[in-house]
Order: sequence, then C-alpha cells, then structure tokens
Amino acid sequence: MANLISILRIFVAFIAIGLLYIKTSQAYAWALTLTAVAFAMDGLDGWVARKFNEVSDLGSVVDIMGDRIVEAAYWVVFAALGWISVAFPLICITRAFVTDGLRSVALAKGFTAFGTNSMQKTAIGSFICSSKFMRIAYAVAKVVAFMLLVAAYNPGWQEWIYIEELRLTAMVFAAAAIVFCVIRGLPVVFESRRLFKG
Repeated sequence: MANLISILRIFVAFIAIGLLYIKTSQAYAWALTLTAVAFAMDGLDGWVARKFNEVSDLGSVVDIMGDRIVEAAYWVVFAALGWISVAFPLICITRAFVTDGLRSVALAKGFTAFGTNSMQKTAIGSFICSSKFMRIAYAVAKVVAFMLLVAAYNPGWQEWIYIEELRLTAMVFAAAAIVFCVIRGLPVVFESRRLFKG
C-alpha cells in the first residue's frame, strides 16, 4: 500500500503540472489543490509503511524515486514556463544524480539512505540527511515554494495589487528549497568515500 501511494503521487503531481498549461484560473486552482495532495501523499506513504509494518529497502527506493521525479518535474516545468531560472532544475537534477548514484553503491553494500542501517555514520551527516527537522524543513520549503509559484502565476490573479510581493515570496522559498537540496546532499558525497575503499 505504501509503495502504491508513492507511485500514485507521481501521477497526481503530473496532472497538477499539466494543468499549468491550461491558462485559466480554475485550472490553476486545481493545480494548487493537487500539488498540496501530492505533497501530503509523500508524508502518507511513510506513515502507512510504519503503521502497517511495510518498511522495506524497496519502499525506501520507491519513496526516494518518487520524491526525485516529483521535485524535478515541478522545477523543470516552472523553468520552462519562465517563472524561475533554469539553474533551479539543473541544481536539483545534478544533486539527485550524484546522491542517488552514491546511494546505489551504498545499497549494493547493504546500506540504506535512512534508518538504522543508513550510509550516514557521522552525527552531523545523520542530522542533515535523516533528522525529522531537516526532512520537514526541506519538504515545507518545497511545498510552500511550489504552491506560491502556482498561485503567483494564476491567470486570474495577475491584476492583484500584491502579485509582485507574492512572486518575491515564492522565489525566497524556492531559493531556500534549493539551498536545502544542496546541503542535504553534501553528507552523502563526503561520507561516500569509505564505500570505495579497497
């Protein structure tokens, strides 16, 4: 069930993103709602896995894969629509390839991205990559950035007097999300050296 939620989340996000190309206020309202649903599903899959004892290595991989697809898709489309710089998706995708490539080596050696058998062995690495605080802070920055960007470019809101302030706030959260993205990838890079010894 948890893996199914992770996979369905990707399709919910794709529908939301597709609605951004229908330039009506109603389509954007639906896109905003579905974006919130997609991110709520990200928390739901983990809760279901723990509640029903479905935690597994496969589940961890499917969850991370879903996260990468959803996040990259939003950044790419926002850049394609001209709302953000292309640097945002480039940074996000580069970080994903680097960290997930290293995590695949770790998985082959019996380590997981999170949990008791995590590849992160230092306290600071574990905090940055795995702590509830960092994971929630990163997720909040992303979901707020994505939802504010969708709201700020809603065709029906363009005459709103505070639209520029809304766009600026969206960009602040987008920048925070990218900073979190990079910072949370650094321990994976630095601690991966031991995987290649010998």
